[in-house]
Amino acid sequence: MRPNIDISHTLGGRIKDYAEANGLDLSEAYTEVLEAGLEAVEHPDEP
Repeated sequence: MRPNIDISHTLGGRIKDYAEANGLDLSEAYTEVLEAGLEAVEHPDEP
């Protein structure tokens, strides 16, 4: 189940820009960003 969270207008705009720049729909963009973020916090010492 996904949490119901408030996402700032600025952050949402950045995700939308990322989606448009990479030919993704918003759902795909949020998924990519979340996965990249999780990878970064789970493995902070890897480039």
